[in-house]
Amino acid sequence: MRSEGNRKTKIKSKIIIIAILASSAVHVAAVELGGELVQGGLVYGQVDKTAEVFLDGRKLRVSDTGIFIFGFGPDAPSKSVLRIDAPTGGGSRVLIVRRREYEVQRIDGLPPSQVTPSPEVHERIRREAKLIARARRRDLPLQVFPAEFIWPVHGVITGVYGSRRILNGEPRRPHYGIDIAAASGTPVKAPLSGRVSLVHDGMYFSGATLVLDHGHGVSSSFLHLSEILVEVGDWVDQEQVIAKVGTSGRSTGPHLDWRVNWFDRRLDPALLAGEMPTL
Repeated sequence: MRSEGNRKTKIKSKIIIIAILASSAVHVAAVELGGELVQGGLVYGQVDKTAEVFLDGRKLRVSDTGIFIFGFGPDAPSKSVLRIDAPTGGGSRVLIVRRREYEVQRIDGLPPSQVTPSPEVHERIRREAKLIARARRRDLPLQVFPAEFIWPVHGVITGVYGSRRILNGEPRRPHYGIDIAAASGTPVKAPLSGRVSLVHDGMYFSGATLVLDHGHGVSSSFLHLSEILVEVGDWVDQEQVIAKVGTSGRSTGPHLDWRVNWFDRRLDPALLAGEMPTL
C-alpha cells in the first residue's frame, strides 16, 4: 500500500469563470469552476474553506483547501442553482447545463439468461446492487482534486456512456460506462488516486468488480475483471496497476467497463480522461 502523500495531482487546464453575485450588494465573489457544465460532466471549484456551498439545495463537502465537487447525471435538467454562503458575503447563480443526445447500441446473440435473469437470481442481483450503492454513498475528505483522470486501459472503445441498449431486440437500461476492448490479463491502472472501497470476486452482471473512492463522493468502478490486485482499504496512486482485464459476469468478450459516479449520479468517463491515446 502506497502513502497517500505520494499521490500525483495534475491541474486541469480547462477553467470556467463564474461570478457569484452577493445578496444585499455586500460582496461579489468569483469562483473558478473546472470541468464541463454538461450532462455527465464533473465540476469542481474552490472557495474559502469557511464557506458553505449548495447545489440545488444540497450541501456539498468543502475540503480544508476549499475544494468542492459536484456532477450531473445523464438526464440532468438544463438548469441548476449553485449557492455559496460565506462570512464575507455570498449569493447564487443559475448554471446552464448542456443537454446531450445518446447513441442506440444493439447487441444480439446473448444467452437469454443474460438478457432476462431468472427469478432465482433476482435476490442476488438486489444484494449486489446494494453493495455497489453503499460504496458510492461514501463522502471521504480525500485531497485528490483538482486533478485530471487518465485512461485505465488503452484500447478500442466499443461502448459509450449513455447509449440506449437493445439486447436481443429488447430495450434495456442505458449503458453508463465506457467499454474498452483489451486482451484478458491487460493491466488496469488507477485513473486517479483513491482508496479501495469495494472488491467482489463475482457479481452477476459485472463479474469481478472493483470500486475506487476518489473522495467528495466521486468513485470509479471497474467491471468484468479477471483479477483484482488490491484490497478494501488500500490507498492507490494514480497509474498504479490495480487489476487485470477479463470477461467475467455478463460479457461477450474481454474488455474493461469503466464507470465514474458522483454519489448516485452517473458521469461520463470520456469527459474526464479526454481523447483515448493513439494505440
